[in-house]
Amino acid sequence: MGNKRNLFIAIAVLVLVVGGWLYYQSGERAAARSAHELKLSGNVDIREVSLAFRGSDRVGELLVEEGDVVKKGQVLARLETKELLLTMARTRADIQAQESVVELLHNGTRPEEIRKAEETMNAARANSDFAQSVMVRRQQIYDEVEGVSRQELDNAISQAASAAAQTAAAEQAYAEAVAGPRVEEVAQAEAKLESLRQELARQEYLLKETELVAPSDGVIRSRLLEVGDMASPQMAVFKLSLNDKKWVRAYIRETDLGKVHEGQKAKVIIDSFPKDPIEGQVGYISGTAEFTPKTVQTDELRTSLLYEIRVYVTDSDNRLRLGMPATVRVAL
Repeated sequence: MGNKRNLFIAIAVLVLVVGGWLYYQSGERAAARSAHELKLSGNVDIREVSLAFRGSDRVGELLVEEGDVVKKGQVLARLETKELLLTMARTRADIQAQESVVELLHNGTRPEEIRKAEETMNAARANSDFAQSVMVRRQQIYDEVEGVSRQELDNAISQAASAAAQTAAAEQAYAEAVAGPRVEEVAQAEAKLESLRQELARQEYLLKETELVAPSDGVIRSRLLEVGDMASPQMAVFKLSLNDKKWVRAYIRETDLGKVHEGQKAKVIIDSFPKDPIEGQVGYISGTAEFTPKTVQTDELRTSLLYEIRVYVTDSDNRLRLGMPATVRVAL
């Protein structure tokens, strides 16, 4: 009985000795590790983009849901475009009409039109010659024998002047028909045609803007409108979390500030993957002290002044989420 008691005591002493030694070694390792790295607590921060349409109209289609992974250039939503398409059809018709005008001016006056203008001019000349001869005869009669009244003479004079004016107009029209369109008229018509083409290009751009596309790879975090809602540039349709750059916002004491610098290697550990840290580096160190944020848990008093640092990481597996708590270990 005494031997069993002694054996039990010996085993208990051995366990205490081994446990004390292991505790001492773990403390030594922890101290050694703390001397070579800095442990910080923080939260994940992600850039988000509010996506809105350039124009105002009703939402026609929504092609993605919350949580969907999207690629840069992917179409996410579309506006209704019926009114814009009708406007574009009218502009295209105006362009065709103006192209005909420009072609007509470039081709000049047709031979048939020149002949018609010439015939009109000859008829006006003949009519003017006749009216002039009548006026001359009546003037002679009036002056010699007063065989006509003053009223008849005045009518003859008026008809001769009217015929002369008509002849001048016909001659001018014939000259213009022979010369063809003026350079200024052609330039004016071409300018109007170019203006219509530019207006159509503007409308085509607006049609393209009725599609909402992803500016970068990311994840749809919020869907804020539905089909049939009225969209506007001031109203976001989606909130997109970007994948290109994520970081952990942590805070460091002033006594440790001299131990870190931009570009320094660091590891980010989250509770979901405690044994699979994400590699990163210090990318920003604040130059201004601030009070400890409420979201950061430290052993110091909350009135302590800390400095913000950001550890940037590449989260290829998309494990980090906005606001997620994380532990940062900065290698010293």
